[in-house]
Amino acid sequence: MTVILIGLATVGYQIWKTPYRLQRVVAFLDPGGHKLDSGYQVIQSKISLGSGGLLGLGLGQSRQKYFYLPEEHTDFIFAVIGEEFGYLGSCVIIGGFLLFLWRGVRIALYRRDSLGKLLAFGITAFITFQVLLNLMVVAGLAPPTGLPLPFLSYGGSAMITNLIGVGILLNISRFCGGLR
Repeated sequence: MTVILIGLATVGYQIWKTPYRLQRVVAFLDPGGHKLDSGYQVIQSKISLGSGGLLGLGLGQSRQKYFYLPEEHTDFIFAVIGEEFGYLGSCVIIGGFLLFLWRGVRIALYRRDSLGKLLAFGITAFITFQVLLNLMVVAGLAPPTGLPLPFLSYGGSAMITNLIGVGILLNISRFCGGLR
């Protein structure tokens, strides 16, 4: 309990101490009050997700990515996917990430040695946490963090890190006894 309180106090102090972090949290709590500055991107993201409807507008037909949603190819790529492919397309993407989570946990559970178990679970948790946090930011459930959506967002270093992790995970699964 003490560790949690110290952690929360440290996070609170870091947010209060740094102006841009404080601005992000304030904009997260009241995006409508900051719709022209720090809350703009989250509001446009919600509009983009909502305008996709059930089946979306079609590949390349997103309106938000052309003038309204800044940095749409990086942190907010899921908003564009939601607009172009709709609710069903978004569910397919989320389903793919859930499949990755299921396979990663399964690899970790079937591994016999502790190192392989912990490594498989750690890599799976690392990538899944990025996905969850990015989706929460795009939906307006968390303040913007600058974290890309694994395997879909533009950017080299995050993609390389995630692909190396998947390569290690595949190597761990290769030597699991009985896992197919």
